Amino acid sequence: MEQLVHEKVKISPFLVFFLIHSMQFSIGVLGFQRLIAFTAGYDAWVAVIFTGLSIHIILWMMYKIVETANGDMVTANTFVFGKKMGKLISLPVVIYYLLSAVTTLRAYIEVIQVWMFQDLSTFWYSLAFCGLGIYIVFGGFRTVTGVAFFGVVLPAYLLFSFLFTLPYADIRNLLPIFDHSIKDLVMASYQMSYTYSGYEILLILYPFIKEPQKSKKWAQLGVLFTTFLYTILTIVTFSFFSEGQLQKIIWSTLSMWKIVQMPFVERFEYIGITNWSIVILPNFCIALWCGSRILKRVTNLKQKYGVLLVSMVVSITINFLKTPQEIKLLSDYAGKIAFFLNYVYVPLLFFLILIVKKVKKKSRIL
Repeated sequence: MEQLVHEKVKISPFLVFFLIHSMQFSIGVLGFQRLIAFTAGYDAWVAVIFTGLSIHIILWMMYKIVETANGDMVTANTFVFGKKMGKLISLPVVIYYLLSAVTTLRAYIEVIQVWMFQDLSTFWYSLAFCGLGIYIVFGGFRTVTGVAFFGVVLPAYLLFSFLFTLPYADIRNLLPIFDHSIKDLVMASYQMSYTYSGYEILLILYPFIKEPQKSKKWAQLGVLFTTFLYTILTIVTFSFFSEGQLQKIIWSTLSMWKIVQMPFVERFEYIGITNWSIVILPNFCIALWCGSRILKRVTNLKQKYGVLLVSMVVSITINFLKTPQEIKLLSDYAGKIAFFLNYVYVPLLFFLILIVKKVKKKSRIL
């Protein structure tokens, strides 16, 4: 069943690159290295590449799903499970995007409180950020896409700041290669899967793409670019820190910024943290848009009311997370849901939709 979307709200195929990449490259960039190194040591860079490559297969499956259903995730679930059951299965995805918005914003607030302003009010900052998110989402999907574009382009200069670590880096830290078991690498890949998550938005935004066939290469390039950045950042971090140092550093990316010295900047990490708000803004807005979009498709609630509802729940939930342990616990739950959604639900739906399509085709012939 085709889902009709007005042509004026659709986006050009190449913009899918920025939407996919901005969702994948978020708050997790600031400290993912410590988590994977704890499991697989300095062989974890292999897990970063392996996970990135696996996403290309999952993304291919997603395109097959939405093409066959000729719509979005809700359309695909309805195609396979029927109208009522399909909508019921789609509803929990709203919770996933709620968790995504909460963990992204709360983790960023924690970074600000630890590194810059200890007395920063979680309530007022989250309220202001949610207000900005509502304003952007109310502008429509094209506005959200524009924010994603600038969220990738404007902070891109920060990547060059890691060149300051090269004089102190020792690539021999990565030796010997393949010093850990396959089990360790698989576990590190599992941990990395949440950091990479976000590309599943394709299942929701597909009807909003002009000539979606042309967007396939841009979506794959978005994932490839993310994989490249994570791999380079992992190798740079492992070359700069010893394993012992990395185990004691929570935000390794921020710690590397501490060595940046310029005549006009004394604390470059303050600039990095401030600019990271531009990085997480599209991530937050896309999560609000996706959550409210699913609500609209499942309950027929107007999307502007859905945005307000999702934002209210996000702003309330954030203020219940007081300690780093609580934030990490919620992030772990969100990571498990993301893994299930991408590596269990998507392959299962892919095979089911092919089977149902074949059965329906035969029944029409008979």
